[in-house]
Amino acid sequence: MSRLHVLRVFCASNGEGGNPLGVFLDGAEVPVARRQAIATDLGFSETVFVDEPPLGELRIFTPSVELPFAGHPTVGSAWLLAAEREPVDVLRVPAGELAVRYEDGEAFVTARPEWPPEFEWRELESRAAVEALDGPPGGHDHLGVFAWIDDDSVRARVFPLRYGIAEDEATGSAAVQLCALLGRPLEIRQGRGSLIRVRPLGDGSVELGGACALDEIRDYA
Repeated sequence: MSRLHVLRVFCASNGEGGNPLGVFLDGAEVPVARRQAIATDLGFSETVFVDEPPLGELRIFTPSVELPFAGHPTVGSAWLLAAEREPVDVLRVPAGELAVRYEDGEAFVTARPEWPPEFEWRELESRAAVEALDGPPGGHDHLGVFAWIDDDSVRARVFPLRYGIAEDEATGSAAVQLCALLGRPLEIRQGRGSLIRVRPLGDGSVELGGACALDEIRDYA
């Protein structure tokens, strides 16, 4: 029997929204051969297995594949480690090491835009056009769309069908690439009510983060 934490990552300032995430803080208890089946069973866009909590070592699974890096799982894991165990300075995923920073109860990680598979981004003419979509335009299976709200924020939606996810509530890896593309700090309003904060750093990396909320702790057999 393992303990599963269910949280929401990239919540808005009112505590709503956020992308659900499953995290096994004692991931080493879960055999590697069983992890993909567990992630499929849980059905979250990603599930995390933390193998070495003090070292920040973890692995990330969608319902269909393992990912070398993803945004909301790393931000959520950093926040949860601080809330339930101890804060960490770094997370270690197959893609590399992510510096971790905490501020005002929120967690931030620094990632490289080349780590995730490349998202195609398409700018639309208005926020209303983004919200009117009922799926990815043009039949794309790994697409993000956005429109400007003002000089510092955009409305976005992301459709990573390639990874078994019809539409993601808040996609940190896509946000990293959008920030690198646009070259400025942004607030990204995605999904039904999520808020992602990103800013480019001088070495080409991007810091992303935001607020999280723990919804449930339960046993998983």
